[in-house]
Amino acid sequence: MTLFKVLLLLFLIACAAAVSLTRRLLPAIIIFMSYSLVMSLLWALLEAPDLAVTEAAVGAGITSVLFFLALKRVRALRGEENEPPE
Repeated sequence: MTLFKVLLLLFLIACAAAVSLTRRLLPAIIIFMSYSLVMSLLWALLEAPDLAVTEAAVGAGITSVLFFLALKRVRALRGEENEPPE
């Protein structure tokens, strides 16, 4: 079980680095969502189910949905800017 926890922690470090280094927004959101899911799994393994549920709901759920909606809105604004004026 300890090896599994260490692997999850290494995955968390890799996700944090990947979010920082990626240039595109959609992959960054997906990596952040996977980071939150792994973090909630770690909380469950550390016998903190209240934190695990909160991390899964807020980190991977609500925050990711808000990021996707913001990305959609940013792309819509960019599309309006690229249209020729009438």
